[in-house]
Amino acid sequence: MVNALFGRLLMVLLAGLSLSACSPLGLVDALTPRETYRAIGAVAYGASERQRLDVYLPLPQGAVPTSAIPVVVFFYGGSWQNGDRADYRFVGEALASRGFMVIVPDYRTYPEVTFPTFVDDAALAVRWARGHAREYGADPERLFLMGHSAGAQIVALLATDATYLRANGLRQCDIAGVIGLAGPYDFLPLHSAVLGRIFPVSVRLASQPIHFVTGEEPPMFLGVGDTDTVVDPGNTERFAQRLRMYGSEVQEHHYPVGHAMMIGAVSAPLRSVAPVLDDIVAYVNSSAGHASADRCRS
Repeated sequence: MVNALFGRLLMVLLAGLSLSACSPLGLVDALTPRETYRAIGAVAYGASERQRLDVYLPLPQGAVPTSAIPVVVFFYGGSWQNGDRADYRFVGEALASRGFMVIVPDYRTYPEVTFPTFVDDAALAVRWARGHAREYGADPERLFLMGHSAGAQIVALLATDATYLRANGLRQCDIAGVIGLAGPYDFLPLHSAVLGRIFPVSVRLASQPIHFVTGEEPPMFLGVGDTDTVVDPGNTERFAQRLRMYGSEVQEHHYPVGHAMMIGAVSAPLRSVAPVLDDIVAYVNSSAGHASADRCRS
């Protein structure tokens, strides 16, 4: 009864909060377990104070694993203006408790930087993840990128515009899969003066993942809340359609939730709201059998 009341209270709170504005979510954090993983905090992947990441690792369960575990690098939203990796411990816990190595980086945001610098930061964090995965018992060939809201735009652009990975010695086929939740993938024209400054006219078209689809992308899982009023669900539908048009592998998942709940539903107190976490875990586990090395050789 108490858990049910907490769940309903959290749903009400999240319905009124935008995780794209990176709310603290103290109540979610308070109800997120701390005994289901181990964490290593504030690891530098670059020189800037905002180029730090947290690593979440599963606790040993029974027999020693016979193979290295998958890696998921998660990029939060925040309208490319806000965000703090500490607010997303619930994502680290969710995936680490299911047996994955999870990396949650910070990245520089507006007004410190504009597009494409935050995507450059993300690519640098991905390079760190691939280069250090084995140190934590993880498999760099099973490297997945995951993002919510603005973070989904970032991971989708990394997957479609090969420029960013190439600048860091990586290829699209080095990514085993991409998980985008409530992402803006095709969001022009802009209807905000602030967004106009974040995405200068000279590079604005290059910010749209949908424009870079060629069929060379890693497999994608696109989750969308059908009641999302922050990011038009049409972004996901159009992006998925373009991916299919070019023969790319894509799963499109619809949920009866809004923008914030698309990521909130992976947290321990809210998992009964929608099977977002179960679907992501199933996707990673099924896709992990086709390691990026296999795709690079094909």
